Amino acid sequence: MSIQTGGKQRHRVVVIGSGFGGLFACRHLKKADVDIVLISKTSTHLFQPLLYQVATGILSTGEIAPATRIVLRKQENVQVIMGDVHDIDLANRTVTSELLNRDTVTPFDSLIVATGAQQSYFGNDHFATYAPGMKTIDDALELRARILGSFEEAELCEKQDERERFLTFVVVGAGPTGVELAGQIAELADRTLVGTFRNIDPRDARVVLVEGADAVLKPMGPKLGPKAQQRLEKMGVEVQLNALVTNVDARGVTIKDKDGERRIEAACKVWSAGVQASDLGKQLAERSDGTETDRAGRVIVEPDLTIKGHPNVFVVGDLMSVPGVPGQAQGAIQGATYAAKQISAEAAGKQKPADRSPFKYFDKGSMATISRFDAVCQVGKLEFSGFIAWLMWLVLHLYYLIGYRSRLVTVFQWFVAFLGRNRGQMAATEQWVFARLALEALNGNEDDEKAVRAGAGNGSSTPKAAESEAG
Repeated sequence: MSIQTGGKQRHRVVVIGSGFGGLFACRHLKKADVDIVLISKTSTHLFQPLLYQVATGILSTGEIAPATRIVLRKQENVQVIMGDVHDIDLANRTVTSELLNRDTVTPFDSLIVATGAQQSYFGNDHFATYAPGMKTIDDALELRARILGSFEEAELCEKQDERERFLTFVVVGAGPTGVELAGQIAELADRTLVGTFRNIDPRDARVVLVEGADAVLKPMGPKLGPKAQQRLEKMGVEVQLNALVTNVDARGVTIKDKDGERRIEAACKVWSAGVQASDLGKQLAERSDGTETDRAGRVIVEPDLTIKGHPNVFVVGDLMSVPGVPGQAQGAIQGATYAAKQISAEAAGKQKPADRSPFKYFDKGSMATISRFDAVCQVGKLEFSGFIAWLMWLVLHLYYLIGYRSRLVTVFQWFVAFLGRNRGQMAATEQWVFARLALEALNGNEDDEKAVRAGAGNGSSTPKAAESEAG
């Protein structure tokens, strides 16, 4: 099946991915003399920086993941199609995507690849069964079910050691996601759930943040990292540095540090320790004229964000490797905007690829929220922490949310969660835990049903799951 444009054929642009890179590329081509096909394996534009708030019951998926078709509904030069891209033919300039066993071949004159990155377990992919990452809506919903399910299991436990295991939460990786998630799990236990159980006190929950490096938020420098650590420890979070996770199973994690190996018995584990680029990066490198990838699989692009020998193929966002550009939303937005401007100028006959100026990244800073009313923020040489940094964090994230409705609802949900004790999105089902595991078993990634039960048992809210894991 081929996608054809009606009438006079204009410059054809294919955009792969509906994240920050893909969406902003389409938006900046709104007035260009081009026809755009946006291909995405999901139906939504995901605001990934707020996924942890979905996992901890503050926001719903609707606020951070609006439907891409609706977002781009008024942009008439864009067609949105769903599909998982598995082949990019650079010679014939086509992209092949698959949806429900149906292949769709889409031709292009210019291509923007913005497929992002996925969680990396550094060669230990079996860890994912017991410690999900935080990259997709499915991840966030599964984690919510595991977190809330652990409290439910603890309520039913008769043995103290089992109760303590279900009340222990381990977050691996002390980057922004890990810090934010650890802080919110602590607040969930200390504020929202207080008084809701009869056999346990949620405040007895143990939250452990494990980091292989020697500092929390290390890229943010020697001042903000320790401040974030102090705040987390004041909230009761155990921060363990220079600790490498060597194994993860249903009952806990094994950690290696200067004193040797030790165990933390924990039912609920979360992985936020690394990222791996999309597989399309490797494919682009192999099919181009000498393009290489870095250790994380990101494409080492040319100064104009293209691959060697193909000035019409741009790589942006987390899939591109550019010195000094972090894997954050700002890098994706700026890269996509740059690529869109080059395509627009060339489609209008105003510029040739040889005339392009190199991409320049403007660092607008980085930030991470630790708890309500407390965050750390770095803008150039300026560093902020505490309430002012938290307000800056709120404003920036609201600004980049898509749609006025999402912003209004988000402000209301934040008001309820931060000024009060309640959270509006506390629903969690057993199916959210079992769904991914069942798919893995169906695809042959699990040895037997026992592995599925063990993986789900560490966060399920049913006595049956608890029994199967304890046995």
